[in-house]
Amino acid sequence: MRIIITVLFTLVLISLPLTAVAKEGPMELPAGSDKGADMHNKAGIKHWGMGHADEALKHFKEASAADGSLAETHFNEAVALDALGEHGAATMHFGVAKKLATKSGNKNILSSPILNGHLGH
Repeated sequence: MRIIITVLFTLVLISLPLTAVAKEGPMELPAGSDKGADMHNKAGIKHWGMGHADEALKHFKEASAADGSLAETHFNEAVALDALGEHGAATMHFGVAKKLATKSGNKNILSSPILNGHLGH
């Protein structure tokens, strides 16, 4: 019984950092971005604000399809995936976002608590 309680307590402690930063939201695209990507990204942010992570994800996927070279599109997909409990896919997109943000120098993404929580940094 003592082992079970210890294991459960450990699992709760491990999950706290991700739930503490789970409130982080999507980002706007840089000025001059592809118009289609920007349109879908704005629609995704609107749905995110209404609490519709599933609808937001659809738009963020469309934004990534329109311009997958932007760190923000992958970051936004990852945030929505995380909110939907799809942590494996979220981690993959956070990894791509970090790689692209490193190239572009996007400090907001590089210092993101939720991104770094998923990537273990």
